[in-house]
Amino acid sequence: MVKINGTEYDIAGKTLAEYLETTSYDPKRIAVERNGEIVPKAEYGKTVLNDEDTVEVVSFVGGG
Repeated sequence: MVKINGTEYDIAGKTLAEYLETTSYDPKRIAVERNGEIVPKAEYGKTVLNDEDTVEVVSFVGGG
């Protein structure tokens, strides 16, 4: 199980990019942290999620 933003998902073995494709996140407007380290956008397709990983996805919202 992979914990993403506090919720556990059975997605171990998938890449971060594969997970993000199933969400409504705009990849241009997010930052992703995996096990306490920022994942560069260029690495999303290479970053394989493992059991017990903890991922935080943060969306940037514009406004004024």
